Amino acid sequence: MIPFLDLKLINQKYETELKEVAKRVIDSGWYILGDEVEKFEKEFAAYCGTKYCIGVSNGLDALKLILRAYDIGAGDEVIVPANTFIATALAVSEVGAKPILVEPRNDTYLINPELIEAAITDKTKAIIVVHLYGRVEEIDKVKQIAEKHNLKLIEDAAQAHGANYKNIKVGNLGNAAAFSFYPGKNLGALGDAGAITTNDEELGRKVKALRNYGSEKKYIHEFKGYNNRLDEMQAAFLRVKLKYLDNENYLRQETAAKYLDSIVNGKIILPAKPITRENHVWHLFTIRTNNRNSLIKYLSDNGIETLIHYPMEIFKQVAYKGEYNVAQYGITTAIVNEVLSIPIPFDENEAQYIIDVINKF
Repeated sequence: MIPFLDLKLINQKYETELKEVAKRVIDSGWYILGDEVEKFEKEFAAYCGTKYCIGVSNGLDALKLILRAYDIGAGDEVIVPANTFIATALAVSEVGAKPILVEPRNDTYLINPELIEAAITDKTKAIIVVHLYGRVEEIDKVKQIAEKHNLKLIEDAAQAHGANYKNIKVGNLGNAAAFSFYPGKNLGALGDAGAITTNDEELGRKVKALRNYGSEKKYIHEFKGYNNRLDEMQAAFLRVKLKYLDNENYLRQETAAKYLDSIVNGKIILPAKPITRENHVWHLFTIRTNNRNSLIKYLSDNGIETLIHYPMEIFKQVAYKGEYNVAQYGITTAIVNEVLSIPIPFDENEAQYIIDVINKF
């Protein structure tokens, strides 16, 4: 069986280094907001090209903290892609604002910039773009809209570590960006972890306090904050793996290019080719078919594991029951009913086997 994702195998490559830094953290005697977090923040900010990075507990909390720091809350609205993981919307709900869902483009599956302005009201405070599956949003178009309406532009970069747009890295394309380092991400920790990147000094200061009980100085609390800190051990692991991120992304891009060139089957819709290689880091390679159940069984019978990202739309989730007119989101529903993520092996023989099997479906 070719697994969809083998985290044990991925991390085995770095086992010696990971064990060394784990011992370093244990021996340090300092386990919360110490040297490892501070160094990772500097290294990841430098990698993204931003002035600031603030390590936090996970990607959802990263989005939440950005919204809180921008004083977005009850009575406000935030534009969110309809086609995304629920965390993007949950962060907006968590601060008391309303996620306004906007349909995606049918080829990239990312939010359609042409539909954003129609969703803006006098309550709108921000636009969240999601670089879904590792593909960078058409940020220039969205940025123009955000500037025209004086809105904050926030990146949900949880799936796009290292992707570039016109030689600018994801995380440095808007006012602030939220990253997840969930173990399965292109840059994955060995537990939950996240970060915020920004060039906004005041936002960075507020987020740094908010993640630590609203406090910059011990026992002095400027804000009603949270315990959303990045763990020292995870920061140490991330520092190891950050050194190899560009190479990991390169291998993903190689396999994806092979898929795009070699999968030829009229029953399969391939992802749209990125404008440049750097625009996509292929966190997921997601195909579409109207025979999904049959394809899943066929691939499984041939030893290939697949996953559906994501099997139910936000607006159909019980958590958001009755809040949206489901009929308005036909493109999202069509995508959700047809998408299937296939493995992205770095082994050429495994990749070729997957291509051959899919071509015979």
